[in-house]
Amino acid sequence: MSDLPDFEGLAIFSKVAEARSFAGAAQDLRLSKATVSKAVSRLEQRLGARLFNRTSRRLALTDAGEKLAVHAARILAAAEAAEREAMDEASTPRGLIRLAAPMSFGLTRIAPLLPDFLLQNPQVRIDLHLSDAQVDLIGDGFDAALRIALMPDSSLVARRLCAVRRHVVGSPAYFARRGRPTHPAQLAEHDCLGYAYLPTPDLWRFRNASGEEVSVRPAGPLRANNADALMPALMAGLGVAVQPDFIVDEALRDGRLEAVLQDWDWPVGGLHFVTPPGGPRPARIAALADFLARRLG
Repeated sequence: MSDLPDFEGLAIFSKVAEARSFAGAAQDLRLSKATVSKAVSRLEQRLGARLFNRTSRRLALTDAGEKLAVHAARILAAAEAAEREAMDEASTPRGLIRLAAPMSFGLTRIAPLLPDFLLQNPQVRIDLHLSDAQVDLIGDGFDAALRIALMPDSSLVARRLCAVRRHVVGSPAYFARRGRPTHPAQLAEHDCLGYAYLPTPDLWRFRNASGEEVSVRPAGPLRANNADALMPALMAGLGVAVQPDFIVDEALRDGRLEAVLQDWDWPVGGLHFVTPPGGPRPARIAALADFLARRLG
């Protein structure tokens, strides 16, 4: 015998007790009368007590049945309420979203969008976790994460929201002093500021339109686990760095930084909305994914 309560038997028993009829309960539950009778008999055998006194004309609860009927009705009502709530949540955005995002992108791109999303979805709450370290969605209990990467094959469900391009950048003063590299191999002669969470932080890989591939081992005076932390050193002319467009676009536009090696591409990555594997996404998760796709795409 299972250690778990016979929830199905209790639910069927509750309906029989309410209807005072096996046939009536069977009709309400859309089950056969034999199935209802077997479920009650199974419950009686499990409990070691008779729950009904049966005659050809009448069905009456025993003392044990009267006491159990109260608890069974409460269990059934709670189960029905839980099921309704779960079904409602599946169709209406509500509840908590634990969302992980990269620090800089989260601060500059995601956080400014969240007020609009929360105003549109007043029954949703968001717990935003900002870190450039890659979180374990399942192990750390996150509902979703935003990742800037070339997504490998995995069991996670990933939806691409937009492209993210990386540039090799430095200040005009640095390039005036050290020269502008025209080939990735020349970066070996430059001071390179490192970002710890690049896909291959100790090996910068480039490819041009003709298919030529070059790898360089960067070396320089500073390495950080957040790309924004490299910006003061870049502005001070201490070296070059590989930076994403959302961090350096403004500095490139106003001339504080310059991009080099524009004919060479870093492996193209994208921004992905990543969720754990499993069944259909709750409505709140699907709503956030659709919202971010509209606003960022």
